[in-house]
Amino acid sequence: MKIRDHFPKFRLPWWGSLLAAVLVSGCITLLALWCQPNALRSVLAVFRGQPLLIVLNAMPIGLLVLVFACLFRNVFFGAALVNLAVCLLSIANRIKIEVRDEPVFPRDFALLKEVGSAMGTYEIRFPWGAIALVVLTTLALAALGLLVGGKPFPVRRLRGALGRLLGAAASFAVLTGLILTVYASDGLYNSFRVSNAYYIPSVFNELGFPYCFCHQFTTYAVDKPEGFSRAEAEAWDEGGETGLGKDVNVIMVMNEAFSDLTDADVFAYTEETDPLPNLHALQSDPHALTGHVVVPGFAGGTANTEFDVLTGMQTNALSATTTSSFRVVNRNLDSLFRVFADDGYATSFFHPGDDWFYNRENVYRWFGAEETVFADQMTDLQYKGRWVTDDYMAGLIEEEFQEAVDAGEKLFHYTTTIQNHMSYTADKYGEGYDYPDVPLTVSVSEEVETLLKVYIEGARDADAMLGRLVDHFSASGEPVVLVFWGDHLPYLGDNQLAYAELGLEVALPEDDRTDPLCSYETPYVIWANDAAAEALDWDQATADLDLPENGRLSASFLGAAVLELTGRAGESPWFDFLNQLRRVVPVVQKKTYMIPDGTYIKDRDLDQWAPESGATGAEIRELIQQWRQWSYYHLRYKDIP
Repeated sequence: MKIRDHFPKFRLPWWGSLLAAVLVSGCITLLALWCQPNALRSVLAVFRGQPLLIVLNAMPIGLLVLVFACLFRNVFFGAALVNLAVCLLSIANRIKIEVRDEPVFPRDFALLKEVGSAMGTYEIRFPWGAIALVVLTTLALAALGLLVGGKPFPVRRLRGALGRLLGAAASFAVLTGLILTVYASDGLYNSFRVSNAYYIPSVFNELGFPYCFCHQFTTYAVDKPEGFSRAEAEAWDEGGETGLGKDVNVIMVMNEAFSDLTDADVFAYTEETDPLPNLHALQSDPHALTGHVVVPGFAGGTANTEFDVLTGMQTNALSATTTSSFRVVNRNLDSLFRVFADDGYATSFFHPGDDWFYNRENVYRWFGAEETVFADQMTDLQYKGRWVTDDYMAGLIEEEFQEAVDAGEKLFHYTTTIQNHMSYTADKYGEGYDYPDVPLTVSVSEEVETLLKVYIEGARDADAMLGRLVDHFSASGEPVVLVFWGDHLPYLGDNQLAYAELGLEVALPEDDRTDPLCSYETPYVIWANDAAAEALDWDQATADLDLPENGRLSASFLGAAVLELTGRAGESPWFDFLNQLRRVVPVVQKKTYMIPDGTYIKDRDLDQWAPESGATGAEIRELIQQWRQWSYYHLRYKDIP
């Protein structure tokens, strides 16, 4: 005789079981919301103004209760299991936010081994009161299951195991369908009012953990490349020898929205009024390489450019759908930081913004940066309008460099600036700010004139930052290589408004342009001071890079080129491969490729590409496929302590 048969049973009809499932699901939802880091009353206040959130948070819990109620033939046993699982997951979310300022995502289930090893590195304060309440509620639901059962289903054929399995399968199918449709909807997700849409932990707290967790099942996807073999990719990664590079300091500065837009013929700047005098001077400097880097996106996606440059992977190749590269990073990755650190360098990352934005605080730890400094750790911040100035960041970089010199260390440093971030409205730098006129050969609207004045003021300050750093490192006897580039073109009005009024190709459909990738190109400079030029044998080292004549490179190849320039060929099989690929196809941008002579090839024409010299389309495709497969291995499997 079963233990539960000793207990008197009150048996609910099928509609009573369904009603009980609804009620207990609501209670479980409330308990899961109570387990979040923020107060339950603040969550409910948001829900009162947006009642659909109540349904979206309770629905998946209710369907899970039905799944297990069918399997156990008891709604309370099913509710007990769901309560324990959902609420403990909500508590895990609370702990993760408190420890790492990042919520729990579905993809975390694939990282249980890493989670277990990482827990020992954090001081975790377990919410024992919440845990105790969850356990007690689970036991209470299980006890109810011993006392309250359900009457047999009215349809005789469905009373046995078949009916239980069909009921569970149907409930689970509905849940799956909702996750792939309703919960996957970015339009619905973005329609809810939140205090800060860019701060993911805050969004989870305000919209509810159950809903946000379900939404994340279909976001930030990483597609498995065709033909992927983990063993084969692991073999590609073997080899490499540290300590081969030249001892030169490397300073990389990715400047917000930095571009040479003002070089277009439609602008009538003179030598005296040129907003980019330092960039132009370096274009003829014997110790400088200049060109354009092709970045992942237009007018946004700063973190995606960081990802491409530092890892050598490509954001645009991670998934067939749009994704955010920093949101798919959840493990230690190969990066420039690790290569330089293995050579004994001090490594650091600076950004005068919030550490939670794009999850940079965690991502740069996974990249291997020894030191990360964000706005809240910087002192005496200097602002121009609402953003920290490029000039302030130049001073901070100079201090970081001097500290490394004083400590007898070589420095690899990466800064992402923020001053020239949109929006480019007249009040950006304060009411009444006097912007220099923008000389044009065409007439533009007042709105576009304002956009240009404000944006170019920031570009002028970015160029001044470049000039300041060059002057500072020119005066140093320590060898320094400076890399300076823009993360993307500026956003100048809806539907490329300013670009259209200026008559620039950026506003045209890609197939109508003479340069199909002009909307993704920003200038870069790789410059060496005298000491670094001597240490590297600059002329020979730059000639050996085999850069294309037009100087264009995908952002994913910029970091690899810097490693080779500083003598680090042979240290990393991954970055060596990128330099090999760069020589065959310097630009890969979605479905467009550029070969070394500057010719662009569309993906649809690649298989028919058979030149008399150089790589065939089939060879290019094979290399790109290897790149994608190797990238997937790094993101999913490579174990870096």
